[in-house]
Amino acid sequence: MTNFKILLFAGAAMLPAIPAFAQAEEKDDIVVLGAGVEQASDESGRAITTIDRAELETRQTTVVSDLLATLPGVGVTRNGGIGTISTVRIRGAEGEQTLVLIDGVRVNDPSSPGGAFDFANLLAGPVDRVEVLRGPNSVAWGSQAVGGVVNIVTAQTREGFGARANAEYGSLNQISLNGGISGGNETFEAAITGGYFDTDGISAAANGIEADGYRQYGATGKLKINFAPGFAFDVRGYFSDSRADLDGFPAPNYTLADTPEYSTSKEVYGYAGLTADLLDGRFHNSLNVTIADIDRDNYDPTFGSAPSFFGRGNSERYAYQGDFRVIDQVRLVFGAEQEDSSFTDGGPKYEQGITSFYGEAIVSPIEQVTLTAGLRNDDHSGFGSHTSFGASAAVRPFEGTVLRASYGEGFKAPTLYQRFSFYGTSGLQPETAKSYEFGAQQTLGPVTIGATWFHRDTVNQIDFDLGTFTYQNIAKTRGEGIELELMAKPVAGLTLRGAFTHLDAENRSPGANLGKDLARRPKDSGSFSADYKFDFGLSLGGTVLVVGESFDNLANTVRLDGYALVGLRAEFPVTDQVVLYGRVDNVFDETYQTVAGYGTYGRTAYAGVRLKLD
Repeated sequence: MTNFKILLFAGAAMLPAIPAFAQAEEKDDIVVLGAGVEQASDESGRAITTIDRAELETRQTTVVSDLLATLPGVGVTRNGGIGTISTVRIRGAEGEQTLVLIDGVRVNDPSSPGGAFDFANLLAGPVDRVEVLRGPNSVAWGSQAVGGVVNIVTAQTREGFGARANAEYGSLNQISLNGGISGGNETFEAAITGGYFDTDGISAAANGIEADGYRQYGATGKLKINFAPGFAFDVRGYFSDSRADLDGFPAPNYTLADTPEYSTSKEVYGYAGLTADLLDGRFHNSLNVTIADIDRDNYDPTFGSAPSFFGRGNSERYAYQGDFRVIDQVRLVFGAEQEDSSFTDGGPKYEQGITSFYGEAIVSPIEQVTLTAGLRNDDHSGFGSHTSFGASAAVRPFEGTVLRASYGEGFKAPTLYQRFSFYGTSGLQPETAKSYEFGAQQTLGPVTIGATWFHRDTVNQIDFDLGTFTYQNIAKTRGEGIELELMAKPVAGLTLRGAFTHLDAENRSPGANLGKDLARRPKDSGSFSADYKFDFGLSLGGTVLVVGESFDNLANTVRLDGYALVGLRAEFPVTDQVVLYGRVDNVFDETYQTVAGYGTYGRTAYAGVRLKLD
């Protein structure tokens, strides 16, 4: 592995490219998740949804997972208020099978049992863009991309000067403060953001009376140095420090109830890359290194000041990517990666690594057709070699019409916890999935509608075996369904967005639960948002989120009732730079749960001021 790192860096001086994680936030019709490089959205054969900064502000988003819950194919559950465990499932896959990137850094936690990224601490303050790829795509993204990929892009560098800030206060003494500046010239560009969030919160236990609060400090930073046209050095960083009050299972009843427990977490993510652009811009390459460092501790003051849980996860990734436009109709994407991860829970430090090579061809035999196919090989230090294949097609037979089809394979390497903890099994094999999807998108003037059918089978899924009290490859699952999506601006000032998902997520594991619904996967869910801006500046809007009933356990004996949440919002520009805004969430004070026994918010209200300078 050391030789692999040396080989990558030895080529830095002569590398041809743009960043391996191409970022094109300035163009709404550009996506990066379909093939791992910049690509026009109508050339991608995969289902991708994007949300930009303007919509984040219009929706007055505070927590990214709340926004994700309104997108097609995405389900979100949370164990209490803001700051508690938040799980994002795509097309019925496990939350641990969602790959998450922040500014090009894979941020899934090596110290968590399943390697999941916990969305609890991902606030919207520094975020500029959100992309969601639905369905497996391990050719481009490697391990963990079984259910899909969530790509978070924070505030971008720019030439000139810009600044933004907002301050918000509301129910439960919730305070949100965020600010950022960006600027530069032809040689240097930089951006930095900072944020603070605090709330008294609600009781994590639905039957509790003691509020469980949450606090976070956060910052992001980016610097880009352009040495010459097409040659640049790029650095990005992300930091958050969070504390969340929790509830537990105290004696003598050992049921969920108020306790003084709390957790702390510190997350540090970093990216550094060299890029070059050769052959008149047709050959792009990048060489980069990324780090993810996550410290998590749980405390129960009842038993003393020492942590009741201690987790340290770290990953380093070294990557090269080439993107070569051979001719206008043929594009080759290829790369190599080395990822090393480690974990300790206070005992020995465990490590593992994956060496990967991949290649994709993006071909347009005629102007109306884009075909993509690729292979990836991952050589894991623990289970050996695994090869993934993927292919997709995007056809544009008429103006405004896009037909899509794709076949994707996903795999998820066993985590360090699953292999080496007290409950671990060293000989685990990777989880694997095969997925098919067919979709169509039609734009008619100001209205765009889309529909996608998908089917995924996952095998060798790792689960806790109650017979051996260890992790084993014993589970099989299936996800199948239909996603509908609507975007419309039928008249000046009016914006509509809608989504609907019908999902059959089924347990295919032999045994008593064969054929039963997977836990916390509602069969039907949907959302609808409408916003109208009057000529004099006032904007009014609202969102309705409807989630059908589901089960909280694999045996399907604990039912979670369906629910409907209504939110209303308004904003008014005082000047060209200053906007006042406010919202009411859960207008009708709906009582509901996304995880059995855990509390959720009733009716709440917030008001704030937003500043923007360009």
